[in-house]
Amino acid sequence: MQSPRGRPRSFDVDAAVERAMNAFWSHGYHATALPDLLRATKLSRGSLYAAFGDKHSLFLRALDRYIEDAVTRMDVEFAPGREPVEALRAYLAGYVERTSGANGRRGCLLVATAMELGGQDAEVARRVAGFFKAMEARVAGALARAEAVGKLAKGVDPSSAAKILVCFVEGLRVVGKTAPARATSQATADALLDRFIK
Repeated sequence: MQSPRGRPRSFDVDAAVERAMNAFWSHGYHATALPDLLRATKLSRGSLYAAFGDKHSLFLRALDRYIEDAVTRMDVEFAPGREPVEALRAYLAGYVERTSGANGRRGCLLVATAMELGGQDAEVARRVAGFFKAMEARVAGALARAEAVGKLAKGVDPSSAAKILVCFVEGLRVVGKTAPARATSQATADALLDRFIK
């Protein structure tokens, strides 16, 4: 029998990635130093490097985790059996919630990463672009379903409207840093969606 190579990991990799994600989310990529990651993940330097390689590799794992959580949430909001306008309202309401109060002041890891690294890190840019494309596809799908049941306003193109809604919610994440009133954000989201639906 072959003996296993090395010692098995004695920590939860997923939990370490989530803790690292929160550290990067709080401070940004460049401002999160190795000691911050060691404290956050509760790992030794050797364990962290053995499990993840380096800071950049760990960051990509953390960003993937953040994106995976967001896509999972959208798949619930845009579940195929859900009435499409209700799905769109749930999607927008989720963004209003995430951009209100303390949630809003924390901001969005994806938006912050796009601003900090998107123009200089190809791996990050690919992930951010892929996420926006996935979001657009889900929003456009809901708008197309609304069109199929006669609930889309005349002359509205689902693909173009989806791009506008994605730009709106990501802009809302930025504005959320200034802690706008939840009622104001919700009213703005409702007013925008009402331009697209009957």
